[in-house]
Amino acid sequence: MIRDPKILSGKLGLSFNNPDLFLTALTHRSASAKNNERLEFLGDSILGFVIAEILYNKFAEAPEGVLSRLRASLVNQDSLAELAREHRFGDYLLLGSGELKSGGFRRESILSDALEAVIGALFLDQGVDVCKQWIEGLFQHRIQALSLDNWQKDPKTQLQELMQSKKIDLPEYTLLTMSGLPHEQTFKVKCTIPLLKDACIGTGVSRKRAEQAAAEKMLQLLEKTDQ
Repeated sequence: MIRDPKILSGKLGLSFNNPDLFLTALTHRSASAKNNERLEFLGDSILGFVIAEILYNKFAEAPEGVLSRLRASLVNQDSLAELAREHRFGDYLLLGSGELKSGGFRRESILSDALEAVIGALFLDQGVDVCKQWIEGLFQHRIQALSLDNWQKDPKTQLQELMQSKKIDLPEYTLLTMSGLPHEQTFKVKCTIPLLKDACIGTGVSRKRAEQAAAEKMLQLLEKTDQ
């Protein structure tokens, strides 16, 4: 049974002047034509801006590349879905019967989109200052845990820089398969490098994530080869 959205808004520390905005933010397109897609679009942009400003002020000496990677470590589907799970968003989502049966309330893309939609709804309801304050609180512990000593480059960047350091050709990524419905596709990508005969296969919900997975496997394979 779907729980009362007022319970979630209370847990999030939010009180909407227009409760319909919050309800729309929790409504997936499978449930209604009046859904959270537009709010998610708005919230995504606001979230990226707010996090960028926070990082810009917190890491005054960090170059653009580092700031971009720090932001990407916070603003990504996995991170947002994790935050949504912490607040049990799945208990409050309005989904169509098909999504309910297939476990849509657990799907990372649906959870992360709903969280961004709530940000968009809050912006429309109470303005940028309130929205910014709420985002800062939501990400407070994750931002505090960041430092220039512990940020990590993504696997694809690490592999590329390793190849450049050895002055050999860059990794090649080949899309092998793309399957599933448009809103829940699975990509399979092959990564090859001149150093090894073996290829590494990665899968993900986007081509980018599949490439990252393949690069990570290749880095692990290189580490074993060097031992």
